[in-house]
Amino acid sequence: MTSDATTTTATATATTSANISSDKKTAPSERTQVRRIAENADYEQATLYAIIDDAYLCHVAFADDKGSHCIPTACWREENYLYIHAANPSRLAKVLLQATPACVAITHLDGLVLARAAFNHSMNYRSAMIYGVFERVEGEHKEASMEAFMDKIAAGRQQQARPGNRAELAGTTVMRIALNEAACKMRSGGPNDDEEDMALPVWAGVLPFARQPLPPIAHEANIQDAPDYVRDWCQTK
Repeated sequence: MTSDATTTTATATATTSANISSDKKTAPSERTQVRRIAENADYEQATLYAIIDDAYLCHVAFADDKGSHCIPTACWREENYLYIHAANPSRLAKVLLQATPACVAITHLDGLVLARAAFNHSMNYRSAMIYGVFERVEGEHKEASMEAFMDKIAAGRQQQARPGNRAELAGTTVMRIALNEAACKMRSGGPNDDEEDMALPVWAGVLPFARQPLPPIAHEANIQDAPDYVRDWCQTK
């Protein structure tokens, strides 16, 4: 079985000043040019934003003197930046803040595509890859960004939970990467079988996937009534 995940051809150390554009088929740089099944590529800013905004996790790839790493972490978007946070002593914070080239990947799996022939099976997905260098977020912007992250988790939660204190905020590194150099790749629809396989007595179609919110589970020591965003959890996703 094959799947056409986001692919690029240049090294992760190249740099560019190009911006993600409103042109669906024009890549912002050589290394973001999708080669494999190029018709599934999308370079529009709106597409990139939608994929990021629908994600809670991303994978950040980079290399240091110990080798290559790909670390999953929470993410959120503010304007034309993707944000992450990490503990100050973490490898993620220490390496990325040395102007280390990074690649961020996000993928949403929407379905398994079952074709009549084994090698025509595929997946329906929405994916994005972002290249660049992370920068530190400091001062009032840092605190505001952590509040934005809380709102990403549950809108309205920031106003109810105890805010982070000075020690907690000081022990946390907030970083962001510009969304200027990125590529999206997506697939939807049914299988693409060869003409000679269409008459085979094999079921063909899509096994859909969807992220499904489940009923909230209150902590055993909770004595508070559920706020609106908790009660509405299953209806809003």
